[in-house]
Amino acid sequence: MYTGRSLVVAVSIGLIAFVLLGKLFLIQVTDDSYLRKAEKNAIQRVVDHPYRGLVYDRNNSLLVFNDPVFDLMVIPREFNLEDTARFCELFGVEKELLVTNFNAAKKYSWVKPSPLIKQISKEEFAGIQDFLIDYKGLFVMTRSVRSYPQSAASSALGYIGEINASQLNRDNSQYYSQGDYVGLSGIESYYEPDLRGKKGAKYKLVNVRGIEKGAFKNGDLDTLSLPGENLQSTLDLDLQVYGEKLMEGKRGSVVAIEPKSGEILTMISAPVYDPNILTGAKFGQNYQSLNLDPEKPLFNRPIMAMYPPGSIFKIVQSLIGLQEGILTPNTTFACNKALVNCHEHASPTNLFGAIRNSCNPYYHQAFRQIINREISPNTYKDTQIGLDQWGESVRKFGLGERLGIDIHGEKGGSIPSSQLYDRIYGEGRWKYSTIYSLSIGQGEMLVTPLQMANLAAIFANKGYYYTPHLIKAIGGDPSRIPEKFKTKWYTGVDSVHFDLIQDAMEAALSGTASRAIMKDIAIAGKTGTAQNPAGEDHSVFIAFAPKEDPKIAIAVYVENAGWGGRAAASTASLLIEKYLTGEINRPLLEEYVLAGDFIY
Repeated sequence: MYTGRSLVVAVSIGLIAFVLLGKLFLIQVTDDSYLRKAEKNAIQRVVDHPYRGLVYDRNNSLLVFNDPVFDLMVIPREFNLEDTARFCELFGVEKELLVTNFNAAKKYSWVKPSPLIKQISKEEFAGIQDFLIDYKGLFVMTRSVRSYPQSAASSALGYIGEINASQLNRDNSQYYSQGDYVGLSGIESYYEPDLRGKKGAKYKLVNVRGIEKGAFKNGDLDTLSLPGENLQSTLDLDLQVYGEKLMEGKRGSVVAIEPKSGEILTMISAPVYDPNILTGAKFGQNYQSLNLDPEKPLFNRPIMAMYPPGSIFKIVQSLIGLQEGILTPNTTFACNKALVNCHEHASPTNLFGAIRNSCNPYYHQAFRQIINREISPNTYKDTQIGLDQWGESVRKFGLGERLGIDIHGEKGGSIPSSQLYDRIYGEGRWKYSTIYSLSIGQGEMLVTPLQMANLAAIFANKGYYYTPHLIKAIGGDPSRIPEKFKTKWYTGVDSVHFDLIQDAMEAALSGTASRAIMKDIAIAGKTGTAQNPAGEDHSVFIAFAPKEDPKIAIAVYVENAGWGGRAAASTASLLIEKYLTGEINRPLLEEYVLAGDFIY
């Protein structure tokens, strides 16, 4: 009997041993999940953040560089703070923020590092680095923030900031982690994949207390970070700085384009702000201040503000009429002020005179012939057909839809269609007398300053344009810019019709914009006074120069500044002079613009 019991015990022990040995075999040989868990507890992964790519202007002047900052990291298990008041004084941190950040670190992990104080500047770090040795569980991680040597072009360059939860959820690349910085606007956002670089990582062995014990596997798994690609922008820094100076104390926009390439030479949204204030530890505080500013400096006017084009649109009407055979250079109308108001000039006038003198009644009558072509005997139906045909022609000029500039947030403006008026007045209940204000660029029509600058480029190029863009090379390679910026877009208007238009635009300066005339450079331009029901009208001017070989096309909007021949034309002419000659030889005109006393 005892022999049987001994056998049972022996067999049971043998089975248990067999099971344990089998499990041990599975753990150590077959299943590596336990090994991975053990390594995860023993290995600390330290991310090596790459430097963001630099940004230069078209002449290789530096626009954006990286400034090192320091995050003070804490390992909660090791950190023991006996004198909180002294620590706060030494490290320049509020007690409430210290407690909040330390509690967040404990919640994340007791043995893994978390940020305790973020974005310590070089100057601040120099004052605290000698005290770090007195506190266990603290170490410094170097990062970088953007810095702007000329404090210019904030609306084009944009800014970076800490990624938020919703952006992390949308990150299909799985590149970002909580606390990373990402481009939030401007070219910083549009070219984020090129600018951000590639992260590296170092793996360190730590014990159960989180104390570093050396490199994991002798550093064989460590990887180096790769810096982001440098960008060469299309901006001319000298022109940008000068334009921002001219727009000080004003609200409005300036956009200048190189017509033959679509490269944006300057893009100004006034009032401007110093991009350096949206960097570093005070980003949130400064952003909130800018966001609450009633002057709306964060509102990117060149691509977001929408205004009636005003009289500038008369040139588009002229080209459509010429192309359709409805107008000829000799088409003549009287300046009938009973139709719409106008200033004094010779009457009747032909097309050249209508452009030169910006005759409102001329375009009231010309637009009627463009719209009502007697395609239908029903005047309401005929107007509907004519308006939609006209709209198709207008959109070929890059109006009524986004052009596709390489920054996010662009608005497309509005070119009204028959559907819009059907919604407003009812189908079959509106006709030409309802929409005649479109003839002079008013009514329900809206454009952006970028679109107006592109119009100037179209007039300079005699019928085509390239999509306006802000970057001309990525990583030093011009061929890497998006293909859409190399594509030529045509308006469908024959180039022969632009000869008269260019001559009339040159003559228009002596008619409505004499301040813009330059002694040795022929400028072709057109003024506009965009009606503003909320206050004084907006001053508008577009131009290109030199007339025979255009190198710059420009649009200027100065809000609430009255006639286009004053504020806008003067500002544009100075910028043309600055770009083409490199200096200003009209100090009185410059003084007039800087003073900003435009309202009549």
